[in-house]
Amino acid sequence: MFGFIRIAKFGAVAAAALMLLTVPSGSQAAIGRVHAKVLKAGFIVGAGGGNGTLTFKGHRYPLKFGGLSVGTIGVASVELVGTASNLETAEDIAGSYTAVGAGIAVIGGAKVARLQNARGVVLELHGVQIGLDVSLNLSGMTVAIGS
Repeated sequence: MFGFIRIAKFGAVAAAALMLLTVPSGSQAAIGRVHAKVLKAGFIVGAGGGNGTLTFKGHRYPLKFGGLSVGTIGVASVELVGTASNLETAEDIAGSYTAVGAGIAVIGGAKVARLQNARGVVLELHGVQIGLDVSLNLSGMTVAIGS
């Protein structure tokens, strides 16, 4: 079992590195840094939320995260860091993001996400999860800017 978890963690980190190497760079739009702390809980239908910050052009903006997922069992918290690319203004980060994914983490595990909103902002986040989360899900996440 521990060998499977170790392989899953390695695979998630390798996938994150591959995504970062294959992402086309935007010449006009800027990139911001994102830090998020999210708590997720559920049995079949899950809910999650959290807060974080966007650092963009020398300013820090508070962020709020919320969302629902279907196919989740467990309780987990995750601290994520990464980038928000294709930003013209800080407000472009706000909106709904969707992603399809599958994963398992028992006690702890690597998490990687690449999400896009309707404005073309791409969030590439990675971090370590604490808790139990088994999921095969279609998740929706909203990001709001402000306190």
